[in-house]
Amino acid sequence: MTHMTNPLATVDQLYQRTSFSALPSDLQDAIFFATQRLTQAAGILLRLPQSVTAQANVVLARYWLVESPLSYEFSDTSAAALFLVAKLGAHPCLPRDVCNVYAYLLSPNSVLFKGGGDIHGKDKEGPSPSNLPGIPYASFQSRIMALEARILYSLSFNTHVALPHPLAITYLQALDFLGLPRAEIAGRAVAYLNTALLSPQLLYLTHQPHALAVAAIYSAARDAGAKMPTCAWWEVFDVDREELGFLVVGMRSLEGWVRTQLEDDGVLTKGMVTRAYVEGEMRKRGLRIGNGSAGAGEDEMEDEETALMRQMDEKAAQLDE
Repeated sequence: MTHMTNPLATVDQLYQRTSFSALPSDLQDAIFFATQRLTQAAGILLRLPQSVTAQANVVLARYWLVESPLSYEFSDTSAAALFLVAKLGAHPCLPRDVCNVYAYLLSPNSVLFKGGGDIHGKDKEGPSPSNLPGIPYASFQSRIMALEARILYSLSFNTHVALPHPLAITYLQALDFLGLPRAEIAGRAVAYLNTALLSPQLLYLTHQPHALAVAAIYSAARDAGAKMPTCAWWEVFDVDREELGFLVVGMRSLEGWVRTQLEDDGVLTKGMVTRAYVEGEMRKRGLRIGNGSAGAGEDEMEDEETALMRQMDEKAAQLDE
């Protein structure tokens, strides 16, 4: 059964996430949502299966549990996670393709951050990605490769992700109470599961796939007006009422949160959130930027290396004596 479950976030990890670099919760939520949406869009343009993109979303979220989001540029982290997961599966991507797609999505011509439009554009083949010239491409590729290794190291090379999408379809086949075509309910349930990937509540890191699948089915059936039995049918799938209620609220609340952000001229209206923007916003608020930035992380790494080399020199000197 281990292939159907995921390693969940611990209380300490969730607490550590809230304390990284004294990052305000509104900025942290905006960073997470914008970066996960960027990952989804890149997966579409790279013609990757949704299963691959969803796994990249989860891997990225896990990585940010153990390392500050401010350690690297958010778009670079997204690209590295997607490139890594695709390479480990049956749909590897060329580094040039990944770089070109992200160059387009982050460009002024991108439809992703203009508040409307279809990511595929008018053409069925999708918009033409930008073609990065040599030097920017080499720089982007080197950052992605370094970040790929960093993600693997931070996650102890555990990139296993069990998705709830297949379980939702399987559970639907066992349910006869919906009174509507299963395809309609299945489509709505999968949409809820894909939306939950973008939720700053980290639903995929705090709940197992079977619970997410049941919550998506419940929400989909409710939206479609399907008649549900009065008994606690979700307990058949090992989900209690409290967990189901939390997940249903979490899945259905994301749309309202995004709408509020857009109406209030929030961070999401500024385009893709960048590390420079977040650091500038923190300075405006009078908040100290912690050691989560890339520069500080590199200095800390250099200090550790210096200390290790000093210890080795001291031990060598003792042996010589």
